[in-house]
Amino acid sequence: MKVTEADEALEAAIKAGEAVLAHRFGSAIPLVEPEDLRGTGPATVVRVRVAASPFALPRTLVIKHYPGEPPELGADPFAQEAVSYQLFTALAQEERMCPELVAHDGGHRVIVLDDLGRAPTLQDRLRGSDARAAERSLLSWARSLGRLHANTAGREADFNALLRRLGGRAVGDDTTPVLACAQLPALLSELLGVDTPETVHQHAEHIAELARSARYRAFSPVDLCPDNNLATNGGVRFIDFERGCVRSALVDAAYLRVPFASCPYALALPAGMSEAMVAAWRAEVAGVWPALADDDVLSEHLLESQLLRVWLATWELLPELAPERGAAPTSRAAALVSWWGELGKHAERAGLDDVAAHALEVSTALDERHGPGLRLALYPAFR
Repeated sequence: MKVTEADEALEAAIKAGEAVLAHRFGSAIPLVEPEDLRGTGPATVVRVRVAASPFALPRTLVIKHYPGEPPELGADPFAQEAVSYQLFTALAQEERMCPELVAHDGGHRVIVLDDLGRAPTLQDRLRGSDARAAERSLLSWARSLGRLHANTAGREADFNALLRRLGGRAVGDDTTPVLACAQLPALLSELLGVDTPETVHQHAEHIAELARSARYRAFSPVDLCPDNNLATNGGVRFIDFERGCVRSALVDAAYLRVPFASCPYALALPAGMSEAMVAAWRAEVAGVWPALADDDVLSEHLLESQLLRVWLATWELLPELAPERGAAPTSRAAALVSWWGELGKHAERAGLDDVAAHALEVSTALDERHGPGLRLALYPAFR
């Protein structure tokens, strides 16, 4: 039988896993029955069974192996992920919101994790046919996200110290939102014929700068797409930290208003679901950030995060959309129409008339270009 590159990658991952476990426990621990979990990032991800061990190890483990050398520039996904798991390993088990780190090694560039089993992902729930199960998973996701933020608030120095110890590079806050807010008005004018009032432009740029401030900082997985979250019996757990970092928790909270907007094929949630998710998230974070218990303060921050996420998504997606009518309700054009429309409604309720009018104008122009009558479809579970 011909040995493929995938076979070789799995074999390398298993050998790296056995090496780090032997170093960690001082005894050979054979790993068998590999199952390729086909990660979408740079790592080889494999589930293995522990054949025999004198130690109290789980029956199955997950290995994430990052072959090759660290990147010469930018963040190292291995270091980001290993340090993220180290940060959570220092917490009590009920505070982790992720698999337990069993072992890791910078030389082998490998991470060995406890296996959470064959639980469905949040994506599975949203794409399934059980609306109640999808709703429960979304609320669990919001609670887990809030608990993750609350449990890691004030831990930025710890994260950076662990990163330095592993040889990773400290990476500053993402400047892409600042760039997006600077450039989007020109795109809207060129592609949609919509002018952005200077007051609205300045408001957006101010929000982009606030997102980089020291307030409400906590750990973020960054990649919060539904397929990176397992719906376990103990609640939703996060499983991908290749871009993990410390940043404003409000950047993540934007997903409560603009669900999974940075993820491919993100769809809509039913009426009231967003508000329920906000309540679940706030219940977890208000203890560490008491200001968020105030409805007006929370609404202001959520609107800021929502605006920033919509502007960033539009800056990324709009240049790629072909100028054709009759787009599908699952298309990115339909997503932009709905996201701008929702932004306008929330801005109007907050009394930001100029932001609301601009959002409505953009939503209308997008619908005229790609519609008519576009509205983002619900996830299948809610249809």
